Amino acid sequence: MRVSIVVPTLDEASQIESALAPLQPLRAAGHEIIVVDGGSGDETLARARPLADQAFRAPPGRASQMNAGAAAATGDVLLFLHADTRLPAGAIDAILGAMTETGRRWGRFDVSIAGRPRILALVAALMNLRSRLTGIATGDQGIFVERRLFDAVKGFPDQPLMEDVELSTRLNRASGPPLCIAERVVTSGRRWELEGPWRTIVAMWRLRFDYWRGVEPIALARRYHVARKSESPMPAPTLQIFAKDPLPGAVKTRLAAVIGTEAAAEVYRRLVERTLATAVSARAAGVIGRIELWCAPAADRPAFAGWRDRFGVALMQQTGNELGTRMRAALDSALARGSPALLIGTDCPALDVAYLAAAAAALAAHDAVFGPAEDGGYVLVGLARSGDVFSGIAWSSPGVMAATRANLASARMTWRELPTLWDVDTPEDLARWEILAASPIAAVAAAA
Repeated sequence: MRVSIVVPTLDEASQIESALAPLQPLRAAGHEIIVVDGGSGDETLARARPLADQAFRAPPGRASQMNAGAAAATGDVLLFLHADTRLPAGAIDAILGAMTETGRRWGRFDVSIAGRPRILALVAALMNLRSRLTGIATGDQGIFVERRLFDAVKGFPDQPLMEDVELSTRLNRASGPPLCIAERVVTSGRRWELEGPWRTIVAMWRLRFDYWRGVEPIALARRYHVARKSESPMPAPTLQIFAKDPLPGAVKTRLAAVIGTEAAAEVYRRLVERTLATAVSARAAGVIGRIELWCAPAADRPAFAGWRDRFGVALMQQTGNELGTRMRAALDSALARGSPALLIGTDCPALDVAYLAAAAAALAAHDAVFGPAEDGGYVLVGLARSGDVFSGIAWSSPGVMAATRANLASARMTWRELPTLWDVDTPEDLARWEILAASPIAAVAAAA
């Protein structure tokens, strides 16, 4: 049987080569390595490609990344391996031999936690014991599963935390308890060392208990990422920019009807690059943290790669059939990492660093922030916590902001609205932008 090893990554450039190098003999033996990146802003993918059979991007989140890797895999058995976890010698032979001998269709390894605190050995021993008693495996233990069984239970659930617990529950129901291999994978103890072993133990048990009693995974994910920083200021928000491939006829269609498709596409390209330059300035000023360019229809288009390399942003793929779904998916991906998020388009040249700073400051005191647009929509949306903000909205209509206010009130979320700005959609808007760009004095009047 052939094993496909799926490695989810995010900003792992410093260690991805050392993680993949020990796996190369397995490739030579006919097994497969698949690296699935969640939008790293560093060189993770570039460094991984020479050491993997496949290396590509997927929507961020371990569950979605591992599902994407499984979909691309060609092996009979899937092994999900975190980038900071190392396999023991003979791991693949141990998996295949034990599965053949016992007839079990999924399992995990015992784990050791690398680190200085002596208590980590006890923590690992308790993790292994708990797993044997409950039949629940964790991602740190190197979960492996027969491909047909993984497909039968529909893979990892689409949730930002406890995806390994839920997968284990599904596998237990479908096939019985896991095969527990006594050989140990070694996982990094950096989280335990940074946050303190006892504090981490208490936090993880609280999360597991709350998950058991039905707390939503998105809420648990936000707590997981921010509780460790509870004594620190809120982190700088992630800035997410929605953009389209600047193809003539596909962008600025209202403007193209007057100035032509080629000219409209060039206007759109200028707007995108102006937005990215503003984002980079805001990052340099400490106003925002990570910058993500959310691409449509596909993140692998040459224009997006050029902007990534020029401005140092992470490329992400928009997902969903309508705008509200796509925005919620993007915002929730940042919130699940413990980062507040600001989302903007590329059509508003009056949106500057000061505007972004005001939005970031608003999220320190409110659940949400919005930048209304003159046409009834908005040029910016920011969330400090997830909520049902975009349901039932008729997009591209004058009532977008009004409907959003109603959703916010129903969700009992607090929000702040920034000064109203405008988008470039018509020749008149284009002329307004030219005035804004030409004269700082006139810009004040144009932006007002």
